[in-house]
Amino acid sequence: MDGIRVLAIEQMQALPYATQLLARLGAEVIKVEPPGPGETGRGSLPAMTDPEGRKVGITFLRNNLGKRSITVDLRTPEGLAIVRELAEKADIVCENFKAGVAGRLGLGYEEVAKINPRAVYLSVSGFGNTTETPYAGRPAYAPVAEGMAGLYEFKRTPGVAPAVSPLGALGATGSALFAVIGVLAALRHRDLTGEGQYVDISMYDAMVALNDTGISYWSMGLKDGGLAPLINHAFAARDGYVIVQCGRPHMFRRLAELIGRPEWIEDPRLAGPQDWFNRIEDVIRPGIEAWAADRTRFEACAALSAAGVASGPVHNAGDVIADEHIKNRNMVVAMERTDGVPDPVLLPGNPVKLSKVAEGGETRVPWPGEHTEEILRDELGLDADRIAELRAAGALGPPRSSTDAG
Repeated sequence: MDGIRVLAIEQMQALPYATQLLARLGAEVIKVEPPGPGETGRGSLPAMTDPEGRKVGITFLRNNLGKRSITVDLRTPEGLAIVRELAEKADIVCENFKAGVAGRLGLGYEEVAKINPRAVYLSVSGFGNTTETPYAGRPAYAPVAEGMAGLYEFKRTPGVAPAVSPLGALGATGSALFAVIGVLAALRHRDLTGEGQYVDISMYDAMVALNDTGISYWSMGLKDGGLAPLINHAFAARDGYVIVQCGRPHMFRRLAELIGRPEWIEDPRLAGPQDWFNRIEDVIRPGIEAWAADRTRFEACAALSAAGVASGPVHNAGDVIADEHIKNRNMVVAMERTDGVPDPVLLPGNPVKLSKVAEGGETRVPWPGEHTEEILRDELGLDADRIAELRAAGALGPPRSSTDAG
């Protein structure tokens, strides 16, 4: 995506994760932040301290590698004019305000399309902007969309409250992936027609798409969290748990033979997937766990995989960081801290591996407004006097301190 310019009026994670992926694919991303502490993701916890002593929260750290930051007060006419000028030069203009806010600011799709009809305009919001919804204008973070989409009911234990955010910020990162797909399709359309268009991503929609099994199972009679009949469970090994999925008779035969239970193959109680599912706790689990009791997760999964049974260890974050596959795939990257703590911040790497595109080195997140003068000078041709006038008018944040380095 070299040569693609992205103007991102963004905060927190759903859109910043998407624009970080675009940056990792080569796009130039200019991030618009309010003066002062910057966007709200910087205020998350845990946090480190930047060179000027400001807190930089982990939500910001893991979603803003490789971007440039400009601080602009959109509440001022001068600040709004700056962003509109940047939008005229952008290939992609994106925002993740609550529905309707960008339009009220004069930065909605219709306004941007008038000044830059080739721009691809991306919105990521809780419930979308382009169709009627009873949830219009409601704020939404990842767990709101996840819960509304039915993800928390899929395997909930009856009588126990749902576990909120069981997969981190899936509602944000999952929505971001659909956003990138939409942007790439819109850019392809622009290549053919010369016209930009509106890519409208609802986090609720995205989570419904990820709950494909729950919705389709429900339609086939498995209501109230019903599960598909097969072995798809976690079993205890010597040092933790392993996941085993087995849904075909030939796989079941291999499993039974591997763990020393060949009698299962002819047992009428275990005639098929529904029967295996029904006898998980009184037959299947005791058999697998007795076999795995003196094996580590790695040893158990190696044996299962060699027998053609799909399996994998249940890792914690430390296990993932140490995993040889993850190291070889460069899927954990480090950002050096600026507050004297020796251990770096570790962040997920880029999962998109392209055979003809080099995977570039990561550059750290920007400090608030770090590139304001550079962007105004290089992108808009403003001189030092004009930039000083804009600062005096309150349209920009304060100038970068000489100590603000790193």
